[in-house]
Amino acid sequence: MGKKEDAERHRDERVEQTGQLSMESDSGRSTIHLLTIIGEIEGHDNLSSSSKTTKYEHILPQLAAIEDSDRIDGLLVLLNTMGGDVEAGLAIAEMIASLSKPTVSLVLGGSHSIGVPIAVSTDYSYIVPSGTMVIHPVRMNGTVIGAPQTFDYFRQIQDRITGFVCSHCNVRKERMEELMMNQGMLTKDLGTILVGQEAVREGIISEVGGIREAVRKLHQLADKQKKKNSNSDKRKIK
Repeated sequence: MGKKEDAERHRDERVEQTGQLSMESDSGRSTIHLLTIIGEIEGHDNLSSSSKTTKYEHILPQLAAIEDSDRIDGLLVLLNTMGGDVEAGLAIAEMIASLSKPTVSLVLGGSHSIGVPIAVSTDYSYIVPSGTMVIHPVRMNGTVIGAPQTFDYFRQIQDRITGFVCSHCNVRKERMEELMMNQGMLTKDLGTILVGQEAVREGIISEVGGIREAVRKLHQLADKQKKKNSNSDKRKIK
């Protein structure tokens, strides 16, 4: 088996095991790393083996490796997630937002709950026309102590999420809280469902588009970044 076949087999195995892939162009264009956020974002507790999950302990080291890699020029994040663990989701979002490499996200199917901060953590974001985003207050499973401190803790968590989202997109905090507390849309919960263009109109997502637009935008950002770095290196030599 030749080197090309070995590389393709390794690439296929990596996609199957981790949902990640580095897309290298033969034309000399920028190398893009593909990261998928699917199913439920798993935090400190393991979910059932029948659930589709994104494990944050797998994602965080990979993001650190992307930042340190000279070979990777940009990150494309594909999202189809129902949400999940708040701490894990915010950790992933903060890591993506702090990357020095250009980043673009694309919401496919849905990016609900704690998936919203991840979707807006990139430099530019897209959502397909039929994609959805569910915005609702923080919810907690298990025993909840009915004390003022518990409600203060819930408020603190919600402020962290709202603060992050509003600092990485164009929605106002007051509007974000209105969407969270909407009583007229979800039958068993508070919140709002935004579909495609509605998410753009609210200022949460940058633009409606698909994989073609997302890849094109990321190449543009990566090429611009490489040109900027090249000019900086030239000035240092002089």
